Amino acid sequence: MTQHQLMGRTDQELLWFQRRSFLQAAAIWTATGGAALAQAQTHSNIVEISGDATLNGERLTAQHTIQTGDSIVTGPGSTLIFVLGTSAFHVRQNTMMTVDRGASLFAISLLRLITGAVVSVWGKGNKRLIVTPTLTAGIRGTGVYTEIFASQEGRSYLCNCYGEVEVKAGSDQVISRSSYHQSFWGEVAPKEGRMLTPANAINHTDEELEFLARLTGQQTAWQIAGHKGVKNGMGYMEEKAGQTHPASMLGKSAY
Repeated sequence: MTQHQLMGRTDQELLWFQRRSFLQAAAIWTATGGAALAQAQTHSNIVEISGDATLNGERLTAQHTIQTGDSIVTGPGSTLIFVLGTSAFHVRQNTMMTVDRGASLFAISLLRLITGAVVSVWGKGNKRLIVTPTLTAGIRGTGVYTEIFASQEGRSYLCNCYGEVEVKAGSDQVISRSSYHQSFWGEVAPKEGRMLTPANAINHTDEELEFLARLTGQQTAWQIAGHKGVKNGMGYMEEKAGQTHPASMLGKSAY
């Protein structure tokens, strides 16, 4: 089990991939080619659901199919894992989100997170957006963890777990190139003159990303590399002198 730092969450929420029910469901999903069947609309794209959740205001069951254009709400203690197109998602409890339609029914153009948190692995493709109240992330193929902190007036957190992401908050904008967890805060009000600031890696594990990647036939950057880095939010496999976090350079002169 990889190291992780908790902020307002419990280990139980992060260890969903160890549940026997999920392991059985994931094994069946991959063995039967679940992603292909779901896109052919002959199979639900929900890998597992526990607790209460709604889809477009109606109670969500394992027989439903989530499509672009849908709105999802999860209740206390609930978990939802689903695959949409080439991307896989774990929606944590007390989350409200929508997925906007792209070029096809199963192609997402935008994920709008209104409350709560979601772990996501995105297959390669056209740029898609994750939008929260305080930041926007433009992604192609990557793994991302996103959370909104209601206790901090809606302050948003985003970790580019691996890949390249364009991150914006207010007038601040950076390109995040991460091989191992590069994390950001989207501030509610300027902090030392910046709306986008560095963060630690919190509230998600490597194993979560690995299981979601497996559902769509992908691997994480550290699985491909065969080793892991230091999970400190900086985004590097190896610590070297002179490394900086892109958000720490905002507003600084190049001279």
